Amino acid sequence: MSEQKTIAVVGATGQQGGGLAHAILAEPESGFRVRALTRDTDSRRARELARLGAEVVEADLDDEASLAKAFDGAYGAYLVTNFWEHMSPEREYEQAGNMARATARAGVQHAVWSTLEDTRDAVPLDDDRMPTLLGRYKVPHFDVKAEANSLFTAAGVPTTFLQTTFYWDGLASGMGPKRQEDGSVVLALAMADAKLAGIAAEDIGRTAFGIFKRGRELVGETVSIAGEHLTGEEYAAAFTEVLGEPVQYSPVPFDGLRAAGFPAAEEIGNMFQYYAEFDDEFTGRRDLAAVRALNPRLKTFKTWLQENKEAFVGI
Repeated sequence: MSEQKTIAVVGATGQQGGGLAHAILAEPESGFRVRALTRDTDSRRARELARLGAEVVEADLDDEASLAKAFDGAYGAYLVTNFWEHMSPEREYEQAGNMARATARAGVQHAVWSTLEDTRDAVPLDDDRMPTLLGRYKVPHFDVKAEANSLFTAAGVPTTFLQTTFYWDGLASGMGPKRQEDGSVVLALAMADAKLAGIAAEDIGRTAFGIFKRGRELVGETVSIAGEHLTGEEYAAAFTEVLGEPVQYSPVPFDGLRAAGFPAAEEIGNMFQYYAEFDDEFTGRRDLAAVRALNPRLKTFKTWLQENKEAFVGI
């Protein structure tokens, strides 16, 4: 065990980090071991990781000292933030800075930072196609992660920048098909006729494992990932096949989504408009064959949906 390389996994009890932690634990002969970072080492998920063989340590993204201690002696680190926990770009940027400085202090040899594109490269702040939010962003949770990329470079951390995308898991958490008053089932997405790059959250972690397995080959590189690129009609067709009843796609206007009134509705509306209006560029950066080379178990949407069918029973 002492010869194995330790990967410190931020968010090990969450979706992305959990995918990586479980992927490493499933391959005990891989040469890697898991150090799971969590704020609550007594949580059910933390205890389960410990039972499976992970080293579980306490750390907080708002506490740089705790991170440096947790990263100490680790070969690699998987770094992810949870914007939706607080919805503060400023706090997310500070957390990224804490991780960058802590990994540098600990001498981590390979960090994988879970990031996203800067939407302002495509839609400048003075472009009125979509509203500017918080005075300086178009899609805050995208843009601030992109801004934070430079923190790792400035700190001298050997980093692979892993650009993620829409989680299919979100479809099982309120964004999926809904039954209408007339009994029909409708999948409403603000994607017009464009393709939405999606992925199973666990596959983000599994692909990160593939990056670590390559050694330092991808240090300094940006790796953009997805599991499949599908239109709204194609997503609805997959639901129809798996659920066994017709599911109709309904393209929602971007302004309609922004005006929906739920928390972060404007941001989500801007996000889907970015996905839709720049789908060629966004999906074009996500070479599915290259992702599958890193993660041979990469799931298609239909495979993911079959495995998660029960989440949509009774819609």
